Amino acid sequence: MTLAPASLEDLDAVATLFDAYRVFYGQPSDLHKARVFMEARLTYDDSHIVLARSGSGVPMGFTQLYPSFSSVRLAPVWILNDLFVDLCFRGRGVGRNLMRHAEDAARAAGACAIGLATHTQNAQAKQLYESLGYVRDEEFDHYERSLAQ
Repeated sequence: MTLAPASLEDLDAVATLFDAYRVFYGQPSDLHKARVFMEARLTYDDSHIVLARSGSGVPMGFTQLYPSFSSVRLAPVWILNDLFVDLCFRGRGVGRNLMRHAEDAARAAGACAIGLATHTQNAQAKQLYESLGYVRDEEFDHYERSLAQ
């Protein structure tokens, strides 16, 4: 398995995995929109995308993190927004390796923490995160308001 930051050369692989990720979260498949979205992220370099490939080069999974800041900690934090492993490759340590690579990249960028959210019913992801030392926030309630019309 190889893990490396994605580039525009990886766009088709990343877009396909991203589309599957969105479908996993109940969104309709739209490979064109997934491709446009990921192309913008790679072009504008406003997120950090890591692609996992098998030894033969088959895309296995990806993670996407967005840099942000903590006003209280006076330091950068990274938001792990997306982690997805193709169903064919689950149970092989791909997610764990992607998470470790993300942590190394965040540390190298000076981040003091990685924050993430997952669906309350996503037991497999929760198990992975907790096994890596992530702790569910019990101090702050997080809110969101949709701005969609």
